[in-house]
Amino acid sequence: MSDFNFNYQAPTNEERKEIESIRKNYIKKEPTPPSKLNQLRNLDKKVKNIPAMLALICGILGTLIFGTGLALILEWDLVFWGVIISVLGVIPAILAYIVYQKSYEHLKNKYSAEILKLSDELLNEQDN
Repeated sequence: MSDFNFNYQAPTNEERKEIESIRKNYIKKEPTPPSKLNQLRNLDKKVKNIPAMLALICGILGTLIFGTGLALILEWDLVFWGVIISVLGVIPAILAYIVYQKSYEHLKNKYSAEILKLSDELLNEQDN
């Protein structure tokens, strides 16, 4: 007669938590439509963040060009070309603020009707 041995070991609480946290990463989630408040937040972020990003890109680009001009002056004694390139770098750095203002106004005008509509709907829901 053969002996049959079966050894079962249940996962500990720590192991169970780890297993569940790994399992959560692989469960498909059904996309839920964003709430009106989330839509309002996303539109507001878009209106504020895109101009900031454009201004940062413009400012950083100008600063890098300006720094290249300074490097030409200080490291290689190319004063004429260094001054010209530095002046060319100052232009986008100064324009960064104008880019921010113009793009902010453009996006504000573009999305204002939708933002006002959503905010009115949300405020009217709270009143009821």
